[in-house]
This record gives sequence, structure tokens and C-alpha cells, in this order.
Amino acid sequence: MTEFIPPASTFIELPSPFVMRSGESLHGARIAYETWGTLNDAKDNAILILTGLSASAHARSSEANPDKGWWEPMIGAGKAIDTDRFFVVCINSLGSCKGSTGPASINPATNETYRLSFPNLTIEDAADAAAAVLDALRIEVAHTVIGVSMGGMTALALVCDHPHRVHNLIDISAAATALPFSIAVRSLQREAIRLDPNWSNGEYSDETYPESGMRMARKLGVISYRSALEWDGRFGRIRLDSDDGNVDPFGMEFEVESYLEGHARRFIRDFDPNSYLYMSRAMDWFERTPCLSKVDLDNALVIGVQTDILFPVQQQEQIATLIAASGTPTQFLSLPSPQGHDAFLVDYARFSPAVGDFLKNL
Repeated sequence: MTEFIPPASTFIELPSPFVMRSGESLHGARIAYETWGTLNDAKDNAILILTGLSASAHARSSEANPDKGWWEPMIGAGKAIDTDRFFVVCINSLGSCKGSTGPASINPATNETYRLSFPNLTIEDAADAAAAVLDALRIEVAHTVIGVSMGGMTALALVCDHPHRVHNLIDISAAATALPFSIAVRSLQREAIRLDPNWSNGEYSDETYPESGMRMARKLGVISYRSALEWDGRFGRIRLDSDDGNVDPFGMEFEVESYLEGHARRFIRDFDPNSYLYMSRAMDWFERTPCLSKVDLDNALVIGVQTDILFPVQQQEQIATLIAASGTPTQFLSLPSPQGHDAFLVDYARFSPAVGDFLKNL
């Protein structure tokens, strides 16, 4: 069992006991985070970034960790999220394996890895942990919370359950509730992991690891993260070199297959399978539609992508409509990016102006 903690991560200890929505508690739990920019004396310039399922807190490079972050082009001096103006805090979600407490962490009560003894995890638990980070940093009210994908769900739970902790919201490619298609995809991913004999009811090790299950789960995910338009434009029906030595009569024949295989193999040992199961299920359980028309925010920006099949753009339009019903000035952007759900990670020509212009006007 391995945790994958970026070198620059800092940690805050959650209140102990940290009571979760299941009624169970964590003791000695922590949240990993990284920061960029400077918190001003009034402590009113903080931006909190909440991530997707597999991301760490390393959204941007720093002196402590010069490796490029997962949102490198969006954060920095003069960029859309301007560190000359804002103190930017990115946290690793509760339940993850990238520094925050989750199934891959050590349970202090037993000195053994939690594995499936970790309490049932909800998106609301992750939001409660995010609020605890603000408390630890003595930030009474964040200027803006930005949530992407699963982090967008967490941001919605935060503004619902912790009113007056955030002035503004930017919600990107998220949902107020899980749709049947999204649940079906994630269900198949979890099944692929659980049916791998090496998963062994969560009792795998680094030597006996559910590689096949994780590989298939990741391939299913990547297929749903991009659009058919991009797959066609990027790979078409281009075949692999027939001289590649492949003797399997049903082996890979097309470049798109090779791409999925390479992408999956890079992920296999970079994320804990049990953490994947817990966080995936938390998204399926999420349902916060009723509360959004009652939130108390200064401004909101909701962004969706027209080619997103995993979190379809009508879900972001629904979020915007509900938040607007609360009386919050709300902008909704439907972007024509060909990159599908992953567009916020690659289509910076569209996302940088959208986020930057919104923040400049606040």
C-alpha cells in the first residue's frame, strides 16, 4: 500500500474526532494542501481550489516542487488565477491517497492501513474538510472557491453546508447530482477493480496489486473524459505499425488502443485502488439540487463543455439556474471545446479568459 505525496505538500490536522456524515469518526486525520501568492492582512484574498478525483494539491509549480502542476497554465503572476493578487490554496480531497487521509492511510488506532475499514465517504465530508482547512489558515471567508469535476461537487456542498465561508463560486464541469450514465461508468470502473483477483477484498499489497483492474478502470475513465469528436480528429482509424511484433491475434491494432494502454499504465501505480473505489462511490451518492436555490453568494460563474458526456452541459446549466434562483448574480458559459470533460485541463485558450475575466471583475 502506497501513498503518493507531492514533495511540496503541507498538512493541516483535522479536528479530532472528525465526524463524518455516516456518523463514524476519524482521529488524527489530515488534509494536504499547497499555496501560492500571499495572504493579505485582511485575509480576504484567498482562492480555494477543489480538485477532481485523481489530482493532488500540486496545481502549480513552486520552489519547493518545480514540477509542473496539473493546472500550471491557469495559476501564477498575471495569469487567470493571478498570484500577484490572490493567495491560492489547493487542497487534496479527503479520501485521496495523495497526502490527505484516506483508505491508504494508517489508522492510528490499529497502526494498520485503513483499507475497507475507512468510514463511508461522501462529497459532504470532503466539503467539511475543506472548511476545516480555511479554519486552520484563519481565513474566515474565502474570496472565491473554484471546483472542477468532483471538486465542483465539493464546492457546491461547501456553499450549501458552510454558508458565509465563501463570497464567490466558480464551478467547472460539475453536477448537482449524479446522472445514470455517470453512475454506470463509475460502477463499471469499480467492478473492474473489485473483480481483479489481486484486489482481494481490499487486502492487496505492492507485490500483489490489482493492476489489470486499475488498467481497465482507467481506460473506461479516459474514454468518458474525452469526446468522440476528439477521438476521431486525433486518431481516426490509424493503425499501429504491423511490424511491432504483436503476435496476439486479438491484440492492439489501432493507435487509439495504444494511447489508452499507455495512459492507463501510467496511472496504475499512481493511485490507490481502494481510494478510487471510495471517491468514485461518493460522486454517485451526491445529490444537492434542492439547496442550491438557497445559497448566499456574491457572484457565481458556472462553466460547462458542450462535448462533455460524463458531466453533460445541461447539468451545469441546471446548477446556474438554481443558483440564480437564490438571487445570486450568476453567469453560465457553455464552451464549444472538442476535448469533452477534460477540457478544463487542456483547452486553456477557452478556460483562461473565462476564469480570468470573471475574477478581474470581482
